[in-house]
Amino acid sequence: MRKSIGTISLILFLGLIIGAVFSEIIALFLDKGTIAHELFVSERELIKLDVRSLDLVVLTLTFGFSLTFNLMSVVGVFVASQMLRWYR
Repeated sequence: MRKSIGTISLILFLGLIIGAVFSEIIALFLDKGTIAHELFVSERELIKLDVRSLDLVVLTLTFGFSLTFNLMSVVGVFVASQMLRWYR
């Protein structure tokens, strides 16, 4: 059975969120500056677009985007993709 793009995107997004939550939980138990903290918790920036503001006198719009990841978010995506294989 084929899965829709929306279902695949939702499952992978949830994997990212779950990985981020696990990363925050692990950060509570690891000392900052240790190798384990660097491996599991430290974030790496993948994409960053600087903040741009547009002032329209009545309305000010601010645009910006940043995509960061860490090991646990990658693990979360992997687990979500494995769960997606068994999802019907």
